[in-house]
Amino acid sequence: MPRPFTTEDYTARMARATADAAAAGLSGLVVAPGPDLVYLCGYQPTAITERLTALLLTDGNEPALIVPKLERPDAERATGAPGLRLLDWSNGESPYATAAPLLDPAGRYGVSDNAWAMHLLGLQSALPGTAWTSLTEALPMLRAVKDTDELERLAAAGGAADAAYRGILEVRFAGRRETDVAADLSALLIQYGHSQVDFTVVGSGPNGANPHHEAGDRVIRAGDTVVLDFGGLKDGYGSDTTRTVHVGTDVPAEVRTVHDVVRQAQQTAFEAVRPGVTCQEIDRIARRVITEAGYGEYFIHRTGHGIGITTHEPPYLVEGEEQPLVPGMCFSIEPGVYLPGRFGVRIEDIVTVTEQGGRRFNNTPHELGSVS
Repeated sequence: MPRPFTTEDYTARMARATADAAAAGLSGLVVAPGPDLVYLCGYQPTAITERLTALLLTDGNEPALIVPKLERPDAERATGAPGLRLLDWSNGESPYATAAPLLDPAGRYGVSDNAWAMHLLGLQSALPGTAWTSLTEALPMLRAVKDTDELERLAAAGGAADAAYRGILEVRFAGRRETDVAADLSALLIQYGHSQVDFTVVGSGPNGANPHHEAGDRVIRAGDTVVLDFGGLKDGYGSDTTRTVHVGTDVPAEVRTVHDVVRQAQQTAFEAVRPGVTCQEIDRIARRVITEAGYGEYFIHRTGHGIGITTHEPPYLVEGEEQPLVPGMCFSIEPGVYLPGRFGVRIEDIVTVTEQGGRRFNNTPHELGSVS
């Protein structure tokens, strides 16, 4: 079991976020329920409702968590609670009147991307002189660089996803629906320690040409190429891996060709990972391999996304993202080729940046898998 995060861990995260906000020219941060709140203070409300819950981080002040009075006992049990000031509000009171005295009436604040519009509008009404910006836009690196404990969790999640892949290779595909195989994948992720399954893409035959195909009732047949993309959360941190398999041993030449191209693109991009290389450069490297092989128009998504306490978060490996790679960053490398109406191929590993280069958290073979 990984070491539990402590009050001191959360206090340090809140202090760092407050300092980073000030350095970005912000008066502070207003953090709504969601991944940022969990990351910063370890609190996740039982339900996210119309009742305002917000963490206020402002330079020179103690962190403050505003919660509905009926949810105060839950908030008090959060590991990070001893490191902040807890304020509650009751039905019939304005939560925005509770928050307003803690904020600069002429300040500029970063607010969680997932904050409810009604709450932001309420704060703006109470403080009409304030200005607001997206927290992710202002502080894209807030959760991007992982510490040792986070890396341990991500490595364990990756290992569990690898075990699920090895298990699914023993399952029969032919004659079964995509949803049946997806259910098997979900069960395997849970069996190997996941507390939450976020997705189980099973794209068989022509459905594999849709990168985010939702498993359906199509019956998988011998001769199909199948894209398997699956992941979720283990000990609070994400897994996400993709492998492509073929049903039977008679593999068409073009399937082998496309798979070899995608495998080369994934490997070349991985070998380019090192501190200082920009996110967009990793995307360009993977895309160049596929384009030179004649399949560039069929690589229709970014090369990767960050991962942590959510399975998709900054940084994004995409053209236009000039953020340099930093040790501790974790992200997917997942080039693919999708031939409409025919088949798709994708290979995905989660990778972290080290001082020496890249380190994979997924280590199952990249060869085209064979299933019955």
